[in-house]
Amino acid sequence: MVAKLFFSYSHKDEDLRDELEMHLAMLKRQGLVDAVHDRRITAGAELDAAIDGYLEEADVILCLVSPDFLASDYCYSREMERALERHRAGDARVIPVILRHCDWRSTPLSGLRGTPRDNRPVKAWPDRDEAWLDVARDIRQALADSAGASPPNAAAPRSATPSPAAPTPPLALRPRSSNLAVTREFTDLDRDEYLRQSFDFLAEFFANSLDEVRARADGVEGAIRHLDANRFTASAYRHGRKLAAITVFVGGGMSRSGKTISFHLSDDGATNTSNGSFHVAEGERELGFKGLFDPYGGSRDTLSGREHVAERIWGAFIEPLQRQR
Repeated sequence: MVAKLFFSYSHKDEDLRDELEMHLAMLKRQGLVDAVHDRRITAGAELDAAIDGYLEEADVILCLVSPDFLASDYCYSREMERALERHRAGDARVIPVILRHCDWRSTPLSGLRGTPRDNRPVKAWPDRDEAWLDVARDIRQALADSAGASPPNAAAPRSATPSPAAPTPPLALRPRSSNLAVTREFTDLDRDEYLRQSFDFLAEFFANSLDEVRARADGVEGAIRHLDANRFTASAYRHGRKLAAITVFVGGGMSRSGKTISFHLSDDGATNTSNGSFHVAEGERELGFKGLFDPYGGSRDTLSGREHVAERIWGAFIEPLQRQR
């Protein structure tokens, strides 16, 4: 039986939806899913009615979770809430696919297991194809669970005569050790992608944080400004007086590799000075950052994720505003 799969997503994440749909190609080729979304609606059709129809007919509903998804009244209050109603009734399965960092743990989706593994957002993976593969495997397993069978793999024809031998249990059910981790080798492409995605994450982190500060504090204004693909500035004002400023950029510091994110406490856009730098470093199984020069706390020997680095840089930026009364 072909499962009907519906994408609930913000149009600002359309490029990520397209990537996911591409990674579901084998499920489609094997006749396991028929994926639909609002871009499949034909000209002249009523959008709301068509989307409602997709939601009511879907066997699996993928909620592509991001800040834009949560900010969209249509995605959140119409599509997600109806999807969860059908999920609770046992009429469909809802799967949260975490695209970007956001406060989704404060939503009704928090009671469901998300994907990719460990709820690590797709855009936070050094290798995005690896993230999508993890998502595709989870969807395959969900389809198998719904059908009460082990997950199908190749679409091979079945013999009409049953085999007398007992079927081999799925790999996940066979006895094995849990000590399977091995050191991973990272390529230059892995490091470059991790650096690029981390810088993009920092820019989004600063923009969202400034929005929240403006919403919470009277008389505070501020914004970030992208100077180029490797540099942005941020400024914050209280009652028109500039109290906080920063330039964040790729490069700088003392790393010979150049795979570094640095900052200095001015919004002049200069890259020939810094108040702190973090370079891409390798752990046994993951990439992270180590501080080359970090007067705001942290060890040069500790591998930190991009979220921790973002908090450190944000802390250096916001401290003058917090200190002012």
